[in-house]
Amino acid sequence: MVDRNLQNFYGRVGRIEKVHAAGGGFEAEGTLGMSFYKAKRNRANRKGFLGPLVLVLMTVVGIKAAVHASVGPEQYQGRIATLEAGDWADRTGAYVLRADPLTVAVSEQLRKYLF
Repeated sequence: MVDRNLQNFYGRVGRIEKVHAAGGGFEAEGTLGMSFYKAKRNRANRKGFLGPLVLVLMTVVGIKAAVHASVGPEQYQGRIATLEAGDWADRTGAYVLRADPLTVAVSEQLRKYLF
């Protein structure tokens, strides 16, 4: 004899297991359940490219400032002039490595404390 209530129960359990396997769940009202943490993870992923871009720019300025401080402003400018006389890749490098005001300011601070 078939028990309809038992079939109904196992059907519900099967649906619940399928939802859990897909990453879903049931939450009580007012709790910090799975949906809260998924939304938090999605907010963290939305930062995009701004953070890494700032990190790369800070690294480039730091390296430029360290080289500028170690070789001195005159010799650094001479090296940039040598790069500007080269092909398109050298000219691009000269444009990137040009001593901007931020690089000079960081270089002066480095020279004051390190050299």
